[in-house]
Amino acid sequence: MKPSRSRWWLPVWVTPRFLYLLGGIALLAACAPGLSPLLPIAVAGGVALAVAAVIDACLGPRPRDVRVARCGGEHLALRVSAELTYTVENRSGRAIRIGILETPVRTLRFSQDEASGDVPPRARAKLVRAITPVARGPDEFGTLYAWYENAFGLLRRRMAIDAPQAFRVFPDLSAVERYGSLHVRNRLIEAGLRKMRLRGAGTEFESLREWSDGDAFRFIDWKATARRGKMMVAHHEVERSQNVMLVLDCGRLMTPRIDGKQRKLDYAVTAALSLASIAGLASDRVGVVAFAQDILAASAPRSTRSSIARITELLYDLEPRFEEANYARAFAYLRAHLHKRSLIVFLTDVIDPLAQTALLAELGSLAGRHLLVCVFMNDAAVNAALAEEPRDVAGAYRAGVALGLAEERRTAAAMLTRTGAIVVDVPAAKLTTALIDEYLRVKQRGLL
Repeated sequence: MKPSRSRWWLPVWVTPRFLYLLGGIALLAACAPGLSPLLPIAVAGGVALAVAAVIDACLGPRPRDVRVARCGGEHLALRVSAELTYTVENRSGRAIRIGILETPVRTLRFSQDEASGDVPPRARAKLVRAITPVARGPDEFGTLYAWYENAFGLLRRRMAIDAPQAFRVFPDLSAVERYGSLHVRNRLIEAGLRKMRLRGAGTEFESLREWSDGDAFRFIDWKATARRGKMMVAHHEVERSQNVMLVLDCGRLMTPRIDGKQRKLDYAVTAALSLASIAGLASDRVGVVAFAQDILAASAPRSTRSSIARITELLYDLEPRFEEANYARAFAYLRAHLHKRSLIVFLTDVIDPLAQTALLAELGSLAGRHLLVCVFMNDAAVNAALAEEPRDVAGAYRAGVALGLAEERRTAAAMLTRTGAIVVDVPAAKLTTALIDEYLRVKQRGLL
């Protein structure tokens, strides 16, 4: 990485130490008219400072003796702290102190303004800087700005280094591993128990055995009982290679930020990709449709691991649009491309009565053929407003609005349930785990 120079770039500037010393000399000179002995001291100090600055300039080191390179940071996860590492090579014979700054990046928040440290002579050092991704999608690091100074610390050499580096911020999928029960289930699937057997549940026949106390009456296989002359019970396993279709609403209802941090669509994308990972391990075929006014992304259900990677590529940089979602177009697309009975996981936030009416009309046409799971994420601010006792007029209005929103959500959930859909309505922070738990429950009970 070679230094980059611009027309107005100043390669050398004074340090705070130089300015403090210069300020002290100026103060002595200002007091000299009243205290004549201070004038010679101020003159001597000025000469000494000038000589020291010249020596500092001669000692260097020169820009070609200092090399800075950025390492890592190609793949990041939303709201997950990470680190950028800088390798600094000092080829000169003098120790230096160096500081490194990055060009501002839209998707990242830096915990400190610069990374700084000491580098011995003819040595290499690594500097670490903490970062937090605050938005999903592709982005690029720009120019690196570095300064360094020697032991005198009067002059600060500056470098601008062209260091373009593309990176991508993906959704945070660590929730699958972070919670104990999900961690155990995921490990079982990875270990080879992909059928997720549950005694007496499922749709595919697995084996027969003799009846014993505790077996449910409905699991008795009467044909096998007649053939063998003794009571036989059938074991079933959860059917594999079923269709799971992830449908994401990317309209205006998914644009608000929860607690001032992630948008609702960010939580939805994280939950969808986490579910896709679990469903892929269970040998189910996973597809996706993302829509707003138009279809933004679509992938047919497939069972290969490459399809999970494709879904990740489709969704990781998906942005919500401030426009009404066209439910009719999205569900017409599903009806045209989804012919086998499937589990349709619909992630939205239907709190608008107008949106409810349009959505319910479309869901009714799919509920008879497919199993629908409608996923909402409730806002903790609404629950907090309802839990707090109003103390003034503003508080009463706030509680009234929160009560109205909560009632609209309950009404929407009840109406969706009447269509035959399964409704998951949880806080956004618990969305991923709640959705995976619901998927496992559907598989284990053979609802699909």
